Amino acid sequence: MLYQLHELTRAWMSPFVYWAEANAKILTAPSSPFAAVPGAQRLAANQELFYRIGKDYEKPEFGIHSIDIDGHKVPVVEMEALVKPFCRLLRFKRYTDDAGNIADLKDDPTVLIVAPLSGHHATLLRDTVRTMLQDHKVYITDWVDARMVPTEEGAFGLDDYVAYVEEFIRHIGADKLHVISVCQPTVPVLAAISLMAARGEKVPRSMIMMGGPNDPRENPTEVNDLATEQPLSWFQNTVIHSVPYPYPGRGRQVYPGFLQHAGFLAMNPRRHLQSHWDFYQDLVRGDLQDAEAHRRFYDEYNAVLDMPAEYYLDTIRIVFQEFLLPRGLWDVRGERVDPAKIHDCALMTIEGQLDDISGRGQTRAAHKMCSGIAEQDHQHYTVRGAGHYGIFSGRRWREQVYPRVRDFIAKYA
Repeated sequence: MLYQLHELTRAWMSPFVYWAEANAKILTAPSSPFAAVPGAQRLAANQELFYRIGKDYEKPEFGIHSIDIDGHKVPVVEMEALVKPFCRLLRFKRYTDDAGNIADLKDDPTVLIVAPLSGHHATLLRDTVRTMLQDHKVYITDWVDARMVPTEEGAFGLDDYVAYVEEFIRHIGADKLHVISVCQPTVPVLAAISLMAARGEKVPRSMIMMGGPNDPRENPTEVNDLATEQPLSWFQNTVIHSVPYPYPGRGRQVYPGFLQHAGFLAMNPRRHLQSHWDFYQDLVRGDLQDAEAHRRFYDEYNAVLDMPAEYYLDTIRIVFQEFLLPRGLWDVRGERVDPAKIHDCALMTIEGQLDDISGRGQTRAAHKMCSGIAEQDHQHYTVRGAGHYGIFSGRRWREQVYPRVRDFIAKYA
């Protein structure tokens, strides 16, 4: 009933929310006579703040239409390379008319970025994709909001996630592929490549793991503690709900995005309250640049998706409660996950010094598990001063992390 109540409340609030949006525009439009009324700026700020708190945030676009390579503007087209019920494999294809540039682009290494299925959309990695496109052919997993997947498509668990990653690797071709997993997917990516290696299949040339819970027993964070403080039945009975009408996935059991979003906000409530207050003050002062930066950030941050219940509960149990991967006890569809089977694949792990989601050592634990990889093909980097998001987005990612990732991939390309 909670999901239905949420939708009912959202529908009831909708007229007031969009009325507030209209009021804010009327009170700030240069041609509007109401903009000259004393106090209009403050009233408009009130109205826009109410609108942004109450509005529904749709999935953002990647919006990557061109990039700069060596001072030249190169067009980029977003394409669907493979479509599955719960995920789209996207490719960002670069184009140029220059014969020399065409040859250079064709020689660039191919990268698969495996985005997390943990509440936010893959567009959270927009900066990661845009930066990687300078020197690589880039693919990314774009996970589908579970409420948009009809129940006829069946369930989706952690085993299915692993199978999707395997299929994507085969579709692109492992021969010249480098796989980057960001946050949660370090675990299923390691499982997928381990299983492929154990079967004698070709594996990617390298795997780069960034801020993921390979072994959550290392320096547990609040996120880890939450997963272990309650039994699995508590999660099943408390946070799992049915998708209501009129969504295509009505009747599907999910962990709703709005609950996940509430959890995000609860981790740093003061910071978010201060951010909204600063946004209000920027609007009153007419500081449009800072106000726009706030809008861009929260347009992305507030856009969340529903996760399939099976996948969410599998992750809680397998990754955070029973630690099956580091204990060597994880079976995926009857096959034991053994990272020691991986040989012809280099490994790089990246952690943020101040990461409060995946604690230091959790990602690095992959090196101990991947004992079959030659010692010289292991590399680790801890990003000083970086939190969780700083290792794959923003200035630290572009200036400190990316050059190391680029050089590591080039070494094995």
